[in-house]
Amino acid sequence: MDETDVEQVTLALLDAATDKDFKVQEQVRKSVLTLGKQQPDRVLAICQDYLLKHPKLSVAHRVVILQTIELIVGSRIEQISYPRIKSIISLASDEMTRSKEVIPDWQQAASNILVAVGKKHINDIMEEILSKFQPGLLPHFFVVKTLASLSDSNVYGMVPFLNAILGTMLPMLNMAKQDNMKWVFSSALCHFSESILEYLANLDKAPDPTVRKDTFSSEICASFDILFNSWLQSRESKLRLTVAEAVGSMCHLMAGEKLEEQIPKLIPAILSLYKKNNEHYIISKSLCQVLDASLSMGSRVLETQLDSLVLALHQQISSPVDYSNPPTVKNHNEVLRCFSLLANSFPDRLVMFVLQKLENGNERSRVGSLAVLRHLINSSTSTMESKKLGILASIRQPMADHSNKVKKRVIQVISAMAHHGYLELEGGELLVRFIVQHCALPDTYQRGQTPQDQEEVTNEALRTMCDSTLHLLTTTVGQLDDVLWPKLLYYLTPIQYSNATTPLCKSLIVLGNKKKENQDPSFKIDFTQEVNLPSPQTLLVRLFVNAALPFNSRGHGAPSLSLLQILSVSIHPKTETLWEKEIPHLLSVLEESTAEILDKKQWNEKLLKLLSKTLATMDDGKWVGQLATEATGYLSMYNHALEEKSFLYQCIGVILQQCLNKVVVKKQLQELLLTARHSDAIEREGIAMGVGLCANSHLEGTLAKLEEFGKSDAFKKSPSIFNLLKERSDVEVEKVKSTLILCYGQVALNAPPEKILNHIDQDILRSISKHFNTKVLGIKVETKDLTMKLSLIQSIGLIAKAISQCVRKQGYVFTRKQELINIMLDFIKAEPADALRTRVRPLVIITCANLLPLEPILSENESFDLLKVCVNSVISLPPETHTPEKNKDDEILDPKQRKGLYKDTFAALQELLKSVLANDPTPDGLQSVFKHIEPWLSSAEDHERERAVTATAHMLAYYLDNLNVKNMVSFHNLGALLGRLSPRCSDPHQDVRFAAIDCIYTLLYIQLRYEGFCLDYKDDSVDSLLPLKENLSNPDHSVLYKTCSDLTKVMSKRLPQQELTTLVFMLFEGLIDSQTNCCRASSVILNTMLKSRGGGLQELVPEMLEVLHLRLQSITEEQVRVAVAQSVLILASQHLQTVVNTLINQPLPYDSWTCEMWMALGADPVVANQIMEMVMEKLAVMAPYVDKKESMIRGGMTKVATNQPLAMTCGLKELLLNGQSQETVVSLFPQLFSCLLVRLGASIGVSAGKQNNKNIFHVAGVAAEALHILLARAQLDEVLKRLEEEKAWDAIKEQNSHISGITVLARAMSKHAGPRLPAIVECLCPSLNSIYESQRTTVTAFFSELLNHHVVTELMLIDVLMNNMMERISDPCCTVRMLAVRGLGNIAVGSPEKVNKYAKELLAAMSSGMEEKDDPGKLITLEAMSGLSKVLLYLDKKNVHLLVVYIFMKIKPFLESENDEIRCASIYLMGHLSKFGSGEQVFTDQIHNVLVSLLLHLVDPNPQVVKACKFAMRVCAPVVGSEQITAMFQNHLHDNKSLHYGEFINDLTKYLIQDFPGMLNFYHISVIQFFKSNWSEVRAGAAMFIGFLLGNLPEEHLSHLNMGSVTKGLVMLLQDPDPVVRVKAAEAMGHFH
Repeated sequence: MDETDVEQVTLALLDAATDKDFKVQEQVRKSVLTLGKQQPDRVLAICQDYLLKHPKLSVAHRVVILQTIELIVGSRIEQISYPRIKSIISLASDEMTRSKEVIPDWQQAASNILVAVGKKHINDIMEEILSKFQPGLLPHFFVVKTLASLSDSNVYGMVPFLNAILGTMLPMLNMAKQDNMKWVFSSALCHFSESILEYLANLDKAPDPTVRKDTFSSEICASFDILFNSWLQSRESKLRLTVAEAVGSMCHLMAGEKLEEQIPKLIPAILSLYKKNNEHYIISKSLCQVLDASLSMGSRVLETQLDSLVLALHQQISSPVDYSNPPTVKNHNEVLRCFSLLANSFPDRLVMFVLQKLENGNERSRVGSLAVLRHLINSSTSTMESKKLGILASIRQPMADHSNKVKKRVIQVISAMAHHGYLELEGGELLVRFIVQHCALPDTYQRGQTPQDQEEVTNEALRTMCDSTLHLLTTTVGQLDDVLWPKLLYYLTPIQYSNATTPLCKSLIVLGNKKKENQDPSFKIDFTQEVNLPSPQTLLVRLFVNAALPFNSRGHGAPSLSLLQILSVSIHPKTETLWEKEIPHLLSVLEESTAEILDKKQWNEKLLKLLSKTLATMDDGKWVGQLATEATGYLSMYNHALEEKSFLYQCIGVILQQCLNKVVVKKQLQELLLTARHSDAIEREGIAMGVGLCANSHLEGTLAKLEEFGKSDAFKKSPSIFNLLKERSDVEVEKVKSTLILCYGQVALNAPPEKILNHIDQDILRSISKHFNTKVLGIKVETKDLTMKLSLIQSIGLIAKAISQCVRKQGYVFTRKQELINIMLDFIKAEPADALRTRVRPLVIITCANLLPLEPILSENESFDLLKVCVNSVISLPPETHTPEKNKDDEILDPKQRKGLYKDTFAALQELLKSVLANDPTPDGLQSVFKHIEPWLSSAEDHERERAVTATAHMLAYYLDNLNVKNMVSFHNLGALLGRLSPRCSDPHQDVRFAAIDCIYTLLYIQLRYEGFCLDYKDDSVDSLLPLKENLSNPDHSVLYKTCSDLTKVMSKRLPQQELTTLVFMLFEGLIDSQTNCCRASSVILNTMLKSRGGGLQELVPEMLEVLHLRLQSITEEQVRVAVAQSVLILASQHLQTVVNTLINQPLPYDSWTCEMWMALGADPVVANQIMEMVMEKLAVMAPYVDKKESMIRGGMTKVATNQPLAMTCGLKELLLNGQSQETVVSLFPQLFSCLLVRLGASIGVSAGKQNNKNIFHVAGVAAEALHILLARAQLDEVLKRLEEEKAWDAIKEQNSHISGITVLARAMSKHAGPRLPAIVECLCPSLNSIYESQRTTVTAFFSELLNHHVVTELMLIDVLMNNMMERISDPCCTVRMLAVRGLGNIAVGSPEKVNKYAKELLAAMSSGMEEKDDPGKLITLEAMSGLSKVLLYLDKKNVHLLVVYIFMKIKPFLESENDEIRCASIYLMGHLSKFGSGEQVFTDQIHNVLVSLLLHLVDPNPQVVKACKFAMRVCAPVVGSEQITAMFQNHLHDNKSLHYGEFINDLTKYLIQDFPGMLNFYHISVIQFFKSNWSEVRAGAAMFIGFLLGNLPEEHLSHLNMGSVTKGLVMLLQDPDPVVRVKAAEAMGHFH
């Protein structure tokens, strides 16, 4: 390749080196580097020249080029010629020193080149650099910096020069006046020192092993003097730090005596830097090096500096460490290293200093001291051995600190001490106590809160740390086992350590198991020998109480039980076997539970049972007696944990049960009662349960003690107070009495059944009565103290539980009427609504009934209030069988009493109702009573409905018996009463059904009496109800509804016309009854009534439909909804036009209830047929939409749907949803399908109008849904399946996707509903001439797709469809024309055998389509090309042969069309043309003409175009004329295979070069034309093509290429706006070698 081309490309790349896109920069560097690696000398020369010719180049640009030179040199140092190396050294040196000012990026890049070259040519580099490092002259900043870098990168090459360099540098130091020069000299001295030390440390590998430290000592010492005496005092902190770093490194090279001499000055100077600088790491590092060097040579002077040293170091170690900031962490570690170095030489002084500092109260100081102490304990083991006791004594001071940060450090120190044998020493137990204390810390924050200060050490964090430490001490420090076991037991019983119970138990379990496995004698604890340990009895109590609330104190229940099992042998030898059996079962219960789901009562019972078994197993009276005493003494510990205290009372009760010593029992009971805090409810219940449990074994003794305590001084604070109790009770005494009353209840509950009955009256109830200061079994039970009242109720409840006979009665005497009635009502109101415990209700009600007839008569309001309170109070009672929950307020009545009480109460209510009716025996009087019962008839509760209907039946029977018709009056509420009561005849409750039919029977006879019939008249139809009653005993639904239907027929005969309306509307109410059965019955009665008498209700039809619509909104029962639909259908069969008009006029969109009503109309084939034909007829003639202006301001029209056709479409859709409409649908399917398809077409893009600026609903969506339902109803499941799979329903209703949706529909109909098509086509043909463009579009789209399928030929529809398509070719609408062209093309797929029959018409249509002028989106052109592609597959060669080149020429311009689909179609068409041109040179030439275009469109942004290119190249492959290229195309260009374009083009260019060398000129010119393509992907592909072509081109073929154009083109692409293109251009340039 011509060198000028390489040069031109390299220069272009160098120009682009600072491209704004990072990836382009990277590729440019890679390409230059690639070229540089191939021709290092040439490219380096170009780079040098570039820099020389562009002296004013920006610094950033120069830097990139210098960096590139460095990379080439670094990778090809061996291949670069020596002269070039020399010139590069010269260039880099010049670039580095050209500017006297320091320009870091530029000069650093140049320096890096010198360092890179210096790895091989150190002598040449040194020659160049030393020429600029002359004695007496201050060198350039980067000359010195380069020397420093060289000493790092080439230690063995540089150290031999360093003596001379140091000699030259030494005088220069005094000449350096500026800080930056001082900095660079200091930095260099630091690097030099480190290189020398590295050289000396590896002398065995060094080229000159004779080098010694003293070789450099004098120069280093001299330099040290200047740096230390002069520069270290600089005001510039960066310089001071670098000087300090250099001084530290230089110390190791200084002569011993010199260093010793400098130490008194050096150490204070370095320490002073801490105050002057914020960055302390380098200072600490330097100090550490100084200390290391001093101590290594045995300095004596250092000790004089010790005080100031440790003080300064302590200040450093006390600074907070920011672990997110690495330098502070490094500084911390360096300071600790300093302490370690000093500790090894001055252990006593250092430890004394640290321990003294521990006494300082400052938090930071202590934290720092503790950090040092921990470090020393861990790192200086031998040194610290003799200091252990002193450290143990001193650690107590910080242990008392209140700061959690200090405590955290203390814990870390204790952990370190534990591992080094401190805890076994005297005083070690204090450290263990400290850990345990902090395991018991409470939370700092409530749940959900977070600390504000990120560095804060919360109690939670400290506690977790202590938990872990205790666990580690237990598991990893073996020598501590005897320190911790059993001493940790001490911490289990004091309440202050409660929160530490869990970790303590876990540690003790580990230790115990270890000792048990090792059969260690100390496993069994002798509590008599161990000092300070709790007794086994106290331990047992504590662990049992812990287990009672297992999820408290961080889940201490399970660990407490596990520890109990471990300690069994130590607590009592006889417990081991029992606990091994029982405790694992309890633990498994806890494992499966959480605090929320654990049944506390059951759990406590299990624990008490285990305790009882344990004590029985021990069989050790003395031990149990001691346990009772200690348990009672331990109660006060739980004064602030009442749940635990309550359980402990129960434990004491169980213990006293097992205690045979009556003196002990008596004494402990006295202790319990005296010390209890009676004011707390939980404690009162707890002590009562404990006393009750004790009574199980000691009934007489317990009762005697309670009697004795009741007479004690606790109740006699002073005579005067006692006398005043009735007026002003003393609270404390009342509370003690409450406790005693509760105790008696628990004694009764827990005492042996065979003994308790003898004590109930004389001992228990008498005592309760005495303490309550009233009659317990009397009627009046009152107290001013609520606690006593509650205790009494609770106690009586407990006694009632113990004995099932406990009755309390109350009675009242009434005098003045109204006053007493009011008092009576107040009593009823005070009674609990949810239970019937006393005779208050029946007595009150019967008294009211007796008072009612007396004068004066009650006013209407007074009568209303009386009925309301009494009726509601009785009917709302729970059922007879209901047992009230055993809460404090409840008393238990035996079943017989309850039944009698309920019977009396209802009888009383009947009497009251009769009494009210007797005052006003008229329909109005009846209604005034019935309105109170009416709401209860539809109650959700069986017992409430039964009471209401039974009361009504009794009331109506009384009314009929006492009816005296003097005048002919109307029974105006008959319809309402029948409407309310008749649905109850199918109530789920049998008694309700029986009572309801009795009501109907009575009502109809009342009506007969009002009609004038005599008292003994018998009506056959009404009497036929009596045998129906027997049927109601059968709970079978169908029997009940049949009975209701028969019942309705009777009512229908006897019901006056004026009552029919009321009955019907009341039955509408019954549709939403609380009982599903009654809702169904209402519907059965309603429909039966409508069938027989609905014809006369025409005027009410709209109102009835409105009410049914409203009811549907509340009905949930499916069967009732179906019945409502039946009601609508019955009305429609009687009044069709009225029903349809009413439904059409419902507001749109229809709500779900209107939809149900429409759907109902599909159930009757005759009604459905009439409605469908009516709708289709009207849709055919009514305008589907009107054009309206969008707004007055903006122009433009919008299509708005007309209301009636839209409403009809909605109605038809709902009607079709009824499965029973299938027969009608099948008979009318072609007409319905065509009607809905055309309606759908007319609905596209049409709005339904707006409400609140929002579209109401989707007009086309309605038609689409109707069509969907129609297909389902016609059982075209396969059609529906295809439509669902292709998501056609969404597409078909939107304007932009409607045609594709119709296409899917036509395809599915063709495949799965062929026989139905002829009738459908016949129905659709007239719509092709519709005035509505949208309807023509829809039908044309449908027909177009039908032609895609062979079924139309089989059904002999081909000619009809083709003729229609030919006619549509000239339609005024371009969309219709496009669809017609598509349809003509589709014949090649559907009926290929017909293609040649229509060849002439097809080619003419396609040709005109490709030349269509009125084709804004080129859609017709696209269809024409696609259609022609399909048709060409089947046309005979004779019909096409002469047109091949003509068509080829026509489509060639479309290859570069900006329309993706046209590009795609043209490429496919080209592929299909190939079979007509094979074997002809003219066609091969055409293929080569477009080959480059096809190859480049393989990276087209559109994937379909890529697919088309692959297809075209595969089918054209045989025509290309190269076997290798043909194979490549056919092997690699598969649709489903991804193509690695770079590799493909790389290989292809090799074959093009090999097989078509004569075409290379044409190819590369074609490619260059694509450098200006509209698509960046294609431009990038073109750059790649050229790149690979150049990369693979042999030298001899270079003459075929116009390299000037290539170079020019690539240089242009390197400035392309798209970074991807620039990257590829740069990459292509990398092939210019």
